[in-house]
Amino acid sequence: MKLVKSLLLGSAAGLTVVAGAQAADLPVKKAVPVEFVRVCSAYGAGFFYIPGTETCLRISGRARYEAGYMTDGSRQISGAGDAFQSRGLLRLNLDARTQTGYGTLRAFVRAEIASRTGQSKMSSGTQQRIANAFPAFGQDTFGRVQEFVVADKAFVQFAGLTAGRASSFFDFYAHDFEIIASTLGSDVPSTNLLAYTAKFGEGFSATISMEDPMFRKNPLYSQVAGPPAGAGTAAAFFQGTTAPTPIIISRNAAGVVTGVTQIDAVERSRMPDFVGALRYDAAWGSAQISAAVKDINVGGPLNATFVGGPAAARIATGAFVGAQTTYGWAVQGGVKVNAPFIAPGDALYLQGAYGEGASIYTGYTAFTGTYINQTSVYGGNPFNQWLADAVVNPNTGRIELSNSFTVVGSYLHYWAPEWRSAFFGSYGEMRFPSGTRAALANIGTAAGTLTSGATTYPTTNLITAAPGTAGFGLSPVLRDTYQFVAGASLIWSPVKDLDIGAEAQYIKVGTLNGRVLNADRNTSSGTNLFTVTQQDTFQARFRVQRDF
Repeated sequence: MKLVKSLLLGSAAGLTVVAGAQAADLPVKKAVPVEFVRVCSAYGAGFFYIPGTETCLRISGRARYEAGYMTDGSRQISGAGDAFQSRGLLRLNLDARTQTGYGTLRAFVRAEIASRTGQSKMSSGTQQRIANAFPAFGQDTFGRVQEFVVADKAFVQFAGLTAGRASSFFDFYAHDFEIIASTLGSDVPSTNLLAYTAKFGEGFSATISMEDPMFRKNPLYSQVAGPPAGAGTAAAFFQGTTAPTPIIISRNAAGVVTGVTQIDAVERSRMPDFVGALRYDAAWGSAQISAAVKDINVGGPLNATFVGGPAAARIATGAFVGAQTTYGWAVQGGVKVNAPFIAPGDALYLQGAYGEGASIYTGYTAFTGTYINQTSVYGGNPFNQWLADAVVNPNTGRIELSNSFTVVGSYLHYWAPEWRSAFFGSYGEMRFPSGTRAALANIGTAAGTLTSGATTYPTTNLITAAPGTAGFGLSPVLRDTYQFVAGASLIWSPVKDLDIGAEAQYIKVGTLNGRVLNADRNTSSGTNLFTVTQQDTFQARFRVQRDF
């Protein structure tokens, strides 16, 4: 037995040695080292290295709820009565930076998605006109429910170059302290551009930018607002590929209009806008002077005819009826002054702008609406406000520019580290070329029919009363106007990156000369003419916002 036991133990030991020797000859599989995310401190808090690269990335975003109220006419008036508004918004930011021999290479993208309800300013026709949003089509939801999906930012910065979708370099204040953002002033947060910025040291920098023209075009005056459309249909927001504007081509010996043609007043994209800005940044604040130039163009005849008055003895007017281009321009100056001597975080903005054929650059359209010939101030309002960048003079056929200016002041004050308020006010005026209203009245009072092919256009935008009559003087068409916007807010930030606040605004729009018919009063009998010189409204908005 002892011999057997010894043999068994010896065999086991031998097998163990052999197995160990064979195991030693096998390849050893080592564990893959874990690469932990590294903090990148070169560009501030929140950045980390993308594993396996030397690129630093910061992920951030925003969640927001808003509810608003705006006086919006009477429910008894067709199309009016909406007052409550709401919005939920999602924002996602990605900021990627890499250090190179030429400096920092940066790519920044931002997507915004929102669901918005309510007529007027919360469900904005402006956003639909530039394809940033799309509407619902239900009977009760059309024009009141809107989904907003937009690539708000997508740009590359490298060695002074900025290329992509970014905020316009013309802008300065851009509603920095506001919730509703309705003061008059330039604010185009998303446009496609190619720009170069040179830094000179001591806080000075200069930028020249080539920017997409489509985001700064407010339509020329057109005789019709668009093809007829029934309420609650998609066509109510459709503007055709041509917008007719009239030119007088003949009169008779008595001066009565006997022939009118129509030209295409839609502005095509023919060249970019050019923007230049000189900026200074220092511990006390910042200042900027910016300027812009943009093309304004119209096409040729639309084969439309308008014949009125005696046909005999027609006399050609010699008016130009071909395609043409002219140039609008704008200048703006602004200053921001930090005021920590009043309270930490306090600051004051002052800004002013003037332009010709450039109402979006001056920001005169900020409240009432953009990318539209004319618009109502609110549902059931007394008169529409005209916002055209230019008018084709019916007598000469030449483009004539409107002009506008705006001024704005805004002050941010911290009552305590967690409580702050903004106080702001703005004023602006818009004027149209003299003589064009009288020329339009000459067309409107002539007998006849305006047709283009098989389409008969309404002439509701024309002045249908002769110059010198009460009807002419009371027409709102191309009336010079002013706007005043003022308001204040109160915001509570109980913890970092959380804002709970409310803002209220008062808005007033009025005529600069004369009175106009009150559209929400019955004047059909012609015996009692109700007129106004101004209209005003009030709006308020509540917000809860978390940034991360």
